[in-house]
Amino acid sequence: MSVAVLRVVCTNPMIATGTGFFESGQDGNRAFLDLFRSKRLICNGKLKKGPKNRTKNLSFTNGDSSHACFSGSSLEDGSILSLTPSMGASPAAEIALTSEEKVYDVVLKQAALVKRRLKSNEDLEVKLDIVLPGSLSVLNDAYDRCGEVCAEYAKTFYLGTLLMTPERRKAIWAMYVWCRRTDELVDGPNASHITPTALNRWEARLEDIFKGRPFDMLDAALSDTVAKFPVDIQPFKDMIDGMRMDLWKSRYKNFDELYLYCYYVAGTVGLMSVPIMGIAPESQATTESVYNAALALGLANQLTNILRDVGEDARRGRVYLPQDELAQAGLSDEDIFAGKVTDKWRHFMKKQIQRARKFFDDAESGVTELSSASRWPVWASLLLYRQILDEIEANDYNNFTRRAYVSKPKKIIALPMAYAKALVPPPSSRISQKTLL
Repeated sequence: MSVAVLRVVCTNPMIATGTGFFESGQDGNRAFLDLFRSKRLICNGKLKKGPKNRTKNLSFTNGDSSHACFSGSSLEDGSILSLTPSMGASPAAEIALTSEEKVYDVVLKQAALVKRRLKSNEDLEVKLDIVLPGSLSVLNDAYDRCGEVCAEYAKTFYLGTLLMTPERRKAIWAMYVWCRRTDELVDGPNASHITPTALNRWEARLEDIFKGRPFDMLDAALSDTVAKFPVDIQPFKDMIDGMRMDLWKSRYKNFDELYLYCYYVAGTVGLMSVPIMGIAPESQATTESVYNAALALGLANQLTNILRDVGEDARRGRVYLPQDELAQAGLSDEDIFAGKVTDKWRHFMKKQIQRARKFFDDAESGVTELSSASRWPVWASLLLYRQILDEIEANDYNNFTRRAYVSKPKKIIALPMAYAKALVPPPSSRISQKTLL
């Protein structure tokens, strides 16, 4: 199952190995690693050490999330934040909380991180660091490589990123490349060789990235990104948990289980992206609502992937559909493996598409609150992905043998539409301006 990011495939001189690492075939990457580690970045004339791991080892003290707290942090209305640092919560929390509640705790944590930065009056419009001679050039090469990968395998999205500020643009490229590499571990050509141990090593490598110890050039671009932006490690770890789930789980008994999987492999992308894309200074929306909308877009994209790829997944022995809802529609795995479009299947698919569209609707409000220079690529992604649902309907719900895709002419039409939407300021700011008038 593909992660719901615009496809980015890492086709560099690195070879994917069965251990989950990408080993360089060029000495240049090793030289860069030595340079990056030995010559620390310097900011404002002081030695700038690598960013420390921003996560804290917290867990619920009881099953009632309303009484847990996170380092004394609170919401804007004064209520206490309840947060779970990972989906591997305690048994009590697992019993008490639905997947949506557990995921929302992570949403609150990401929002709190950005709000703490805002309250400390730090400028989220990042500036270039002063670095020792030689290191900046190699770091720029790393970002350029990320941009090349994005341009080749996510053309539409890449075009949108060109309107972003240079620092945000490079950071988004680095983040998407990491997501793609992670997805390729269990969905790429070497997926059959990937083990839980390999994913554990990939997670350890992620922790090194956040500590300023990158393994290769692409890691270094992400390491620099997380040092500049208020990005938390938790969504990255949760995405790796989604890869772990793909190693052993091929059925989902209800939507609650599927929701958690969709968060792991796609909702996390939304949470990673918000601090990089930025929230519009004139926005009056709460930080939590923007993050929740970003989560909704990731979920909508992944649900769309699932509905598009039913036949492809079935041929791999996988069914990413709620088993209880299949049964309610009078369907079973056997019907999916048979691949016949029936009235029962059409009725079932209509409900699944309706749910995905609801998540897209929820996401729209958050896109308008993003920084003006970041809206276009997100609007383009939203409009194009939502059109895949239209194509499934146009194919008479035959997602067994026909792959729904958006034609090039429709993509071309969608780009100016997305650009027009990107020009519209946040509705909350429009209301404020109208009030002043």
